[in-house]
Amino acid sequence: MTLFNPRELIRLLKLGLTVAQLPLARLRFKKQINPDLINNTYSTFTKPHARFKFISNKTLGIALVDLSQFKTSDVYLDTVKQRDYGAFHRKRAKSRGYTIKKINRNDFIDEIHAINTSTAIRQGRPMDETYLIKKTDYPEQDGAVCIGALDREGRLVAYCNYLVLGNFASTDQLLGYKNGDGVMHYLLVEIICRLIDDGGLDYFMYDTYLGAQPGLQDFKRRIGFKPHRARYSMH
Repeated sequence: MTLFNPRELIRLLKLGLTVAQLPLARLRFKKQINPDLINNTYSTFTKPHARFKFISNKTLGIALVDLSQFKTSDVYLDTVKQRDYGAFHRKRAKSRGYTIKKINRNDFIDEIHAINTSTAIRQGRPMDETYLIKKTDYPEQDGAVCIGALDREGRLVAYCNYLVLGNFASTDQLLGYKNGDGVMHYLLVEIICRLIDDGGLDYFMYDTYLGAQPGLQDFKRRIGFKPHRARYSMH
């Protein structure tokens, strides 16, 4: 017989209240971008959650930056300029010679594999085995964009592959070496700045917020990601 646990009930009630108060983001997939990519991603995002079958996989507590609220990237940077926040680390990384640019992953096969295998544990979890296998080719896909961070010698130290899915973009792969130079902050902040200035998108997604480990949750907060409820549609 399972004993009634009042603490667990209180925790669930608080979580339910938090979720109910989250802002709603209407995320619209556009099939014409890349039908196979869009259909597969839509299925992944809307399938039943692994633990809570009554909700969709990526619906509650999703980490989003609402790009539409910023007229320019400078306005966004003003919101993350406090010490140890995104703009602070961006400035520090730039001063140390790091640069951000769009890359073709096929030009950095060895560097990407070295990054992927540079540590066995990330955020307290073993690296997924798919990252440990060295790829020899990265097929180009409509809707997929890869941005890299390079040190002053031109060596790739971090990369983010993201997908443009409709009125929003979402991180697909985001990895880098562990160091204290703020490169990962710089990489994501620079992507957000470019998306704002390019226009056309309403949101940038980085997986979940409420389900993230405390350290990762704090990292996302300092870049400007906030938890949302997501409602998806296909167009």
